[in-house]
Amino acid sequence: MNSSPVSNALKVWHQGAIVFALCSAVLMGTIGALAQASMLDATTVTFYRLFIGAVCLLAYMVITGKHRQILHCPSKHNVINGAMLAGFMVFYVEAINYINMANAVMVIYLAPLFTAAGAHFLFAEKLNRFTLSAIVTALMGVVFILPSLSSLTDDPQQWRGYGFALLALLSYSSFMLVNRRSIHTTPYQSTLVQLIIGACCLLPFALNQAVVPSIEQWGWLLLIGFFPGFLAILLAVKALRELPTATFGTLAYMEPVTVVLLGWTLFSQYLTVDQLVGCVLIVIAGLIQTRYSHRSHVE
Repeated sequence: MNSSPVSNALKVWHQGAIVFALCSAVLMGTIGALAQASMLDATTVTFYRLFIGAVCLLAYMVITGKHRQILHCPSKHNVINGAMLAGFMVFYVEAINYINMANAVMVIYLAPLFTAAGAHFLFAEKLNRFTLSAIVTALMGVVFILPSLSSLTDDPQQWRGYGFALLALLSYSSFMLVNRRSIHTTPYQSTLVQLIIGACCLLPFALNQAVVPSIEQWGWLLLIGFFPGFLAILLAVKALRELPTATFGTLAYMEPVTVVLLGWTLFSQYLTVDQLVGCVLIVIAGLIQTRYSHRSHVE
């Protein structure tokens, strides 16, 4: 039996949301390479990522005739999420001041699993065997890509670093969960508020750095603000409006794959066999989740 036009439209729309999630994850993964090329501190990079992203979104809304959406009363969910977005980035930056970046990322990328469990209780998004197998496979892939966590010692610096990484994990999970809630604003309004609130939260840190970027560094900052700032966050918000949290969280694991591949191709940070296995596992996890998600909408 042929599907109805409405059913076909819903399938196409859902597939588009999956593409948005994948593109968002890949664009998010470019921040490391762009930040390294800019040679600026992480706080300055993060502030301009959000600030320039907000400016780009404002320009896009004006050009596309959505300017009437700019002036509105922000919802409390979007304000909270802007703070969560800034918190995630700040806590991550603080964590890598005490522990190495790989260990910090390892903790933070437990967020999709934590988020899926939270959505199970908060939004009744039941965890089925397909979703669980995809999440476990993706986590195994991250374990292969990143070094295993070293044993915690009595060193207070280590405890502090893992504490900040845990706060980053909670902020990232909250960002995904709050964006999953029903909000009576458009994705453009949600993204705009979150970018502006996030930039405002980071403004004191950026001013404290007292760094004046060079002309070349401004070029890198513009790229950072447009790709992992404007496009990545807008696509993430759009995808979270349509996809279950577990689906989005699993597809988000394409970000560490992107980081590894960019390090390999741009900075000669060659992949080991374990890292290659990890990349394959993450891709398989995404395919499992995408296949199940497509099947559930077809049925």
